[in-house]
Amino acid sequence: MKQKFFDLQIKTNGQKLYDFTNLTINWIKKNDFKNGILNLNIQHTSASLIVQENADPDVQKDLIDYFNKLVPMDKSLYTHISEGKDDMPAHIKSSLTNNQITLSIKSGKLLLGNWQGIYLFEHRLAPTIRKVIHHFLGE
Repeated sequence: MKQKFFDLQIKTNGQKLYDFTNLTINWIKKNDFKNGILNLNIQHTSASLIVQENADPDVQKDLIDYFNKLVPMDKSLYTHISEGKDDMPAHIKSSLTNNQITLSIKSGKLLLGNWQGIYLFEHRLAPTIRKVIHHFLGE
């Protein structure tokens, strides 16, 4: 049994889904992981992690549009507005999605469906650098 950590930094540039599936798969291959569990954890409260369709970019656009309708960027709706109009909406969107995802690795392969990818879901408008911790436990 072994365990390994990796801090992946992702540069974001506004509200968008940032696919980091291949970076994760490359890390798995580089470390020759066979079977185990991979936990991904984002260390931020205004961005999140999701597993989502990776074939049609309209899915990503629709997700962003839906969340913006569900949680509008309207300062008059919130008390916490110290960092701008996207501040509190970003925290709400993050609380509705995931800050952690656990995935299985079997025979050296990350178990995702045919049309699935791993995404950082950025909820803020300004460019920033996000950190996603990868924690592998297995063989």
